[in-house]
Amino acid sequence: MLLALKNSIPRIGIAIAAIAIAACSGTSPNAATPAPTAEASPTQAVSPIGTAQTETAQVGTVQGYQQTTVVEGLERPWGMAWLPDGTMLITEKPGRLRLLRNGVLEPSPIAGVPEVMSAGQGGLLDVSLHPRFAENRLVYLTYSYGTPDANRTRLARARFDGKALQDLRVIFEVSQVKPDTQHFGSRILWLPDGTMLVAIGDGGNPPVQLEGDLIRKQAQNLRSRLGKIVRLNDDGSVPRDNPLVANANADPAVWSYGHRNIQALAFDPGTQRVWATEHGARGGDELNLAEAGKNYGWPLVTHSQEYAGGEISQERSRPGMVDPKVVWTPATAPSGLAFYTGDRFPGWKGNLFAGGLVSQDVRRIELDAAGNVLKQESISIGQRVRDVRQGPDGLLYVLTDESNGKLIRLEPTK
Repeated sequence: MLLALKNSIPRIGIAIAAIAIAACSGTSPNAATPAPTAEASPTQAVSPIGTAQTETAQVGTVQGYQQTTVVEGLERPWGMAWLPDGTMLITEKPGRLRLLRNGVLEPSPIAGVPEVMSAGQGGLLDVSLHPRFAENRLVYLTYSYGTPDANRTRLARARFDGKALQDLRVIFEVSQVKPDTQHFGSRILWLPDGTMLVAIGDGGNPPVQLEGDLIRKQAQNLRSRLGKIVRLNDDGSVPRDNPLVANANADPAVWSYGHRNIQALAFDPGTQRVWATEHGARGGDELNLAEAGKNYGWPLVTHSQEYAGGEISQERSRPGMVDPKVVWTPATAPSGLAFYTGDRFPGWKGNLFAGGLVSQDVRRIELDAAGNVLKQESISIGQRVRDVRQGPDGLLYVLTDESNGKLIRLEPTK
């Protein structure tokens, strides 16, 4: 697995030693159909870790843990959140919100979930609780809405009464209707000030177009919400101190831009840093330190290759654009990210844990005080990893993206 660490090394100086087409592209695209992505291809081959590398030692293997399957029988689970009593909410991509109580999955889905477009990469996506859920019982969902030919990412809020969602309403959505069923994002992350970040994908791969040009170029369009992280108040309104509020040519909700397809956000409470992983195309997946107002380059600068072959851009870095901390080529197809703060794994405190759909593992990532990556190790899961979260018990939980998906708990070795 080619790994490019980006501590203080300029992005343009990294040599990519190998490209593994199968790891991210699946079958060959044709002229009429957008290329399949790592996200959309559950059966793609996985390249072994350590077959190629630059600027770092080989990715190692994590020791000192064991895996316990908490529950299986989930259909394409996507996101999870814990209620104050330890009960878990789990989204299933076809459009169901499930309740896991005392390790038992309740047979009937929670009522009141909005209508979703379940096609391609679309469906019911992330779930998150309001920071004051114990007081207001508010639950937030991201999902794709519309038809395969005309759709968008939405954010909805509802009150959970213990059995059903009540008073659901859409509080934010992508303003442009897009074609096809790719690149919706979308994770939710709460910040200490009570605002939330929501990641939204760029809309898809060539030949998908919007407004007469490749849709992926919307990631650099500040008036568009595609290919962005947006920052919102808890009612979906725009905070007055957002970085682009004073820019008349920008959507005021935009917090950062130049993203391809982010499916993971995590927060470090000690340093107040926001971390994100995002999918590249053929290779070029990224770990980024996300910051307000910054441009992350896509598709003007990238380590990704076109699915049909050739360069997306010859530039790997550009002044005014942020370089990633890690570039994964071949692709891991990152989804799910946790910053570990617990005590059950003392040696893991302060580490990031990044799931991989294609790599079918969780990467333990050690950071230095400046936020540079020091080391990576692999926790093999053996199934496509969709989400990784730290539970209230200080253990790590993993959702697998399968038709018979699992919730797996990582525990210290006894």
